[in-house]
Amino acid sequence: MSEKLPMKLPDPEQQRRNESRVNEGFWPKIRRHARRIPFVEEAVTAWFCARDPKTPSHIKAVVLAALAYLIVPMDALPDFLPALGFLDDASMFWAVWQLLSGHITEEHRQKAAEALDAEHLRE
Repeated sequence: MSEKLPMKLPDPEQQRRNESRVNEGFWPKIRRHARRIPFVEEAVTAWFCARDPKTPSHIKAVVLAALAYLIVPMDALPDFLPALGFLDDASMFWAVWQLLSGHITEEHRQKAAEALDAEHLRE
């Protein structure tokens, strides 16, 4: 089955920077803003999918780029803006989620739920 990528894959150096940014900043950002991120469960599920050795490398590259964008504090709409701050992140993440959804497993979903519960980040 051929998958259409919604965006150009980052070059290898950018992929390394994205992975580093996600490794360092994903959980701190989630802990600070989980209740304000309407797609937090999907973002954490994507994080687990990107960590899964069975996930194809081109899917990981796109997911890490999307998660890196989520982490960057100053993007098209800065995250501190009330009600709007995560709108651009949500739009971009939705496009990536469409590509990723075929690679999400029940194990990814379960790990995300457990992690959010352990951090007391789900309502």
